[in-house]
Amino acid sequence: MKKDFKFFWTLFVSTFTLSAFTFGGGYVIVPLMRKKFVETLKWIEEDEMMDLISIAQSAPGPIAVNSSIIIGYRLAGVPGALVTVFGTVLPPMVVLSVISQFYTAFRDNVIVSLVLKGMGIGVAAVIVDVVYTMAKGVAVTKNKLQIIVMILSLIAALFFDVNVVWVVLACGLIGAINVIVQDKKAKGGKVA
Repeated sequence: MKKDFKFFWTLFVSTFTLSAFTFGGGYVIVPLMRKKFVETLKWIEEDEMMDLISIAQSAPGPIAVNSSIIIGYRLAGVPGALVTVFGTVLPPMVVLSVISQFYTAFRDNVIVSLVLKGMGIGVAAVIVDVVYTMAKGVAVTKNKLQIIVMILSLIAALFFDVNVVWVVLACGLIGAINVIVQDKKAKGGKVA
Protein backbone atom coordinates (compact mmCIF):
# COMPACT_ATOMS: atom_id res chain seq x y z
CA MET A 1 0.00 0.00 0.00
CA LYS A 2 1.45 3.34 -1.10
CA LYS A 3 1.87 5.86 1.74
CA ASP A 4 1.50 9.17 -0.11
CA PHE A 5 -0.44 12.35 0.67
CA LYS A 6 -3.69 10.79 -0.61
CA PHE A 7 -3.26 7.82 1.75
CA PHE A 8 -2.66 10.05 4.81
CA TRP A 9 -5.51 12.37 3.79
CA THR A 10 -7.89 9.37 3.52
CA LEU A 11 -6.66 8.14 6.90
CA PHE A 12 -7.25 11.57 8.48
CA VAL A 13 -10.66 12.14 6.87
CA SER A 14 -11.79 8.63 7.84
CA THR A 15 -10.97 9.04 11.53
CA PHE A 16 -12.12 12.68 11.57
CA THR A 17 -15.56 11.90 10.14
CA LEU A 18 -16.00 8.81 12.31
CA SER A 19 -15.17 10.86 15.39
CA ALA A 20 -17.23 13.89 14.33
CA PHE A 21 -20.43 11.98 13.63
CA THR A 22 -20.28 9.28 16.30
CA PHE A 23 -21.95 9.87 19.64
CA GLY A 24 -21.69 7.56 22.63
CA GLY A 25 -17.99 6.89 23.05
CA GLY A 26 -15.53 4.27 21.97
CA TYR A 27 -17.81 1.26 21.91
CA VAL A 28 -19.89 3.02 19.28
CA ILE A 29 -16.96 4.09 17.10
CA VAL A 30 -15.28 0.65 17.12
CA PRO A 31 -17.77 -1.10 14.79
CA LEU A 32 -17.71 1.92 12.51
CA MET A 33 -13.90 1.78 12.38
CA ARG A 34 -14.13 -1.90 11.54
CA LYS A 35 -16.60 -1.18 8.76
CA LYS A 36 -14.44 1.63 7.35
CA PHE A 37 -10.99 -0.02 7.51
CA VAL A 38 -12.01 -3.67 6.94
CA GLU A 39 -15.05 -3.56 4.66
CA THR A 40 -14.83 -0.23 2.81
CA LEU A 41 -11.11 0.51 2.46
CA LYS A 42 -9.97 -3.13 2.85
CA TRP A 43 -6.75 -1.99 4.54
CA ILE A 44 -7.01 -4.43 7.47
CA GLU A 45 -8.24 -8.04 7.65
CA GLU A 46 -11.19 -8.88 9.94
CA ASP A 47 -9.15 -11.08 12.32
CA GLU A 48 -6.38 -8.51 12.63
CA MET A 49 -8.92 -5.76 13.32
CA MET A 50 -10.39 -7.82 16.17
CA ASP A 51 -6.87 -8.24 17.59
CA LEU A 52 -6.17 -4.50 17.31
CA ILE A 53 -9.45 -3.64 19.03
CA SER A 54 -8.69 -6.14 21.81
CA ILE A 55 -5.35 -4.45 22.41
CA ALA A 56 -7.01 -1.02 22.39
CA GLN A 57 -9.59 -2.17 24.95
CA SER A 58 -6.98 -3.54 27.30
CA ALA A 59 -4.79 -0.41 27.19
CA PRO A 60 -5.48 2.50 29.55
CA GLY A 61 -7.29 5.46 28.05
CA PRO A 62 -10.30 6.06 25.82
CA ILE A 63 -10.93 3.17 23.45
CA ALA A 64 -11.63 5.43 20.44
CA VAL A 65 -8.25 7.13 20.78
CA ASN A 66 -6.45 3.85 21.56
CA SER A 67 -8.04 2.19 18.54
CA SER A 68 -7.13 5.04 16.22
CA ILE A 69 -3.53 5.04 17.43
CA ILE A 70 -3.16 1.29 16.95
CA ILE A 71 -4.85 1.30 13.54
CA GLY A 72 -2.81 4.29 12.37
CA TYR A 73 0.42 2.72 13.61
CA ARG A 74 -0.44 -0.59 11.94
CA LEU A 75 -1.12 1.13 8.62
CA ALA A 76 1.70 3.71 8.52
CA GLY A 77 3.86 3.59 11.66
CA VAL A 78 4.30 6.69 13.83
CA PRO A 79 3.12 9.15 11.13
CA GLY A 80 -0.06 7.09 10.69
CA ALA A 81 -0.67 7.03 14.45
CA LEU A 82 -0.23 10.81 14.66
CA VAL A 83 -2.63 11.40 11.75
CA THR A 84 -5.33 9.10 13.15
CA VAL A 85 -5.10 10.37 16.71
CA PHE A 86 -5.33 13.98 15.48
CA GLY A 87 -8.32 13.05 13.32
CA THR A 88 -10.01 11.33 16.25
CA VAL A 89 -9.33 13.96 18.92
CA LEU A 90 -10.00 17.13 16.90
CA PRO A 91 -13.83 16.88 16.53
CA PRO A 92 -14.65 16.29 20.22
CA MET A 93 -12.13 18.94 21.24
CA VAL A 94 -13.87 21.54 19.05
CA VAL A 95 -17.38 20.46 20.07
CA LEU A 96 -16.57 20.39 23.79
CA SER A 97 -14.84 23.77 23.57
CA VAL A 98 -18.00 25.29 22.06
CA ILE A 99 -20.32 23.52 24.49
CA SER A 100 -18.26 24.63 27.49
CA GLN A 101 -18.84 28.25 26.47
CA PHE A 102 -22.61 27.73 26.63
CA TYR A 103 -22.78 25.09 29.35
CA THR A 104 -25.38 26.83 31.52
CA ALA A 105 -27.78 27.36 28.61
CA PHE A 106 -27.39 23.73 27.48
CA ARG A 107 -27.75 22.32 30.99
CA ASP A 108 -31.18 23.84 31.58
CA ASN A 109 -32.60 23.44 28.05
CA VAL A 110 -35.42 20.86 27.95
CA ILE A 111 -34.98 20.14 24.23
CA VAL A 112 -31.25 19.48 24.60
CA SER A 113 -32.01 17.20 27.55
CA LEU A 114 -34.54 15.20 25.52
CA VAL A 115 -32.17 14.94 22.54
CA LEU A 116 -29.43 13.60 24.81
CA LYS A 117 -31.80 11.02 26.30
CA GLY A 118 -32.78 9.89 22.79
CA MET A 119 -29.12 9.63 21.82
CA GLY A 120 -28.53 7.50 24.92
CA ILE A 121 -31.06 4.97 23.67
CA GLY A 122 -29.33 4.86 20.28
CA VAL A 123 -25.95 4.41 21.95
CA ALA A 124 -27.29 1.46 23.96
CA ALA A 125 -28.49 -0.18 20.74
CA VAL A 126 -25.11 0.30 19.07
CA ILE A 127 -23.31 -1.18 22.10
CA VAL A 128 -25.58 -4.24 21.93
CA ASP A 129 -24.66 -4.54 18.23
CA VAL A 130 -20.93 -4.35 19.08
CA VAL A 131 -21.26 -7.08 21.71
CA TYR A 132 -23.23 -9.27 19.31
CA THR A 133 -20.74 -8.74 16.44
CA MET A 134 -17.71 -9.48 18.62
CA ALA A 135 -19.35 -12.55 20.22
CA LYS A 136 -20.34 -13.83 16.78
CA GLY A 137 -16.74 -13.33 15.63
CA VAL A 138 -15.49 -15.47 18.52
CA ALA A 139 -18.18 -18.13 17.98
CA VAL A 140 -17.38 -18.40 14.27
CA THR A 141 -13.78 -19.35 15.05
CA LYS A 142 -15.07 -22.44 16.90
CA ASN A 143 -12.07 -22.08 19.19
CA LYS A 144 -13.27 -23.75 22.39
CA LEU A 145 -10.87 -21.84 24.65
CA GLN A 146 -11.98 -18.45 23.29
CA ILE A 147 -15.65 -19.35 23.61
CA ILE A 148 -15.18 -20.60 27.19
CA VAL A 149 -13.18 -17.49 28.16
CA MET A 150 -15.86 -15.25 26.61
CA ILE A 151 -18.66 -16.99 28.52
CA LEU A 152 -16.76 -17.04 31.81
CA SER A 153 -15.87 -13.35 31.39
CA LEU A 154 -19.53 -12.51 30.88
CA ILE A 155 -20.56 -14.53 33.94
CA ALA A 156 -17.80 -13.00 36.10
CA ALA A 157 -18.70 -9.44 35.16
CA LEU A 158 -22.48 -9.83 35.04
CA PHE A 159 -23.29 -12.15 37.93
CA PHE A 160 -20.31 -11.85 40.28
CA ASP A 161 -19.62 -8.14 39.74
CA VAL A 162 -15.92 -8.77 39.04
CA ASN A 163 -14.19 -5.54 38.06
CA VAL A 164 -13.57 -5.41 34.31
CA VAL A 165 -9.87 -4.72 34.93
CA TRP A 166 -9.51 -8.15 36.55
CA VAL A 167 -11.45 -9.76 33.71
CA VAL A 168 -9.19 -8.13 31.10
CA LEU A 169 -6.02 -9.10 33.00
CA ALA A 170 -7.22 -12.70 33.41
CA CYS A 171 -8.11 -12.93 29.71
CA GLY A 172 -4.70 -11.50 28.77
CA LEU A 173 -2.95 -14.04 30.99
CA ILE A 174 -4.99 -16.92 29.55
CA GLY A 175 -4.27 -15.69 26.03
CA ALA A 176 -0.53 -15.38 26.71
CA ILE A 177 -0.38 -18.88 28.19
CA ASN A 178 -2.32 -20.24 25.21
CA VAL A 179 0.09 -18.60 22.74
CA ILE A 180 3.10 -20.06 24.58
CA VAL A 181 1.55 -23.53 24.65
CA GLN A 182 0.57 -23.38 20.96
CA ASP A 183 4.04 -22.10 20.02
CA LYS A 184 5.72 -24.96 21.89
CA LYS A 185 3.39 -27.48 20.24
CA ALA A 186 4.16 -26.02 16.81
CA LYS A 187 7.90 -26.33 17.43
CA GLY A 188 7.49 -29.93 18.58
CA GLY A 189 8.54 -29.18 22.15
CA LYS A 190 7.03 -30.65 25.24
CA VAL A 191 4.45 -28.73 27.15
CA ALA A 192 4.79 -28.98 30.92
